[in-house]
Amino acid sequence: MTDSKNINNPVGQGGGQRKKLSRAERQNNGPHRNLDRQGAADRKAELVRKMREKTRAAGSTGQTDDEARG
Repeated sequence: MTDSKNINNPVGQGGGQRKKLSRAERQNNGPHRNLDRQGAADRKAELVRKMREKTRAAGSTGQTDDEARG
């Protein structure tokens, strides 16, 4: 068996060619990150919606936060 120049990579034991990465993917900014960001934006929008509903419900009872505390 012929050995390669690198002792850690003998010929015939390699892993094949690497996928060509786009510039965005090399910067860890690929399509998987876009999906993560979209999911985070959806969660934030849902949280904001819930908070607005809660403040409307508190406002309709005629109390403000200061009156409720004091």
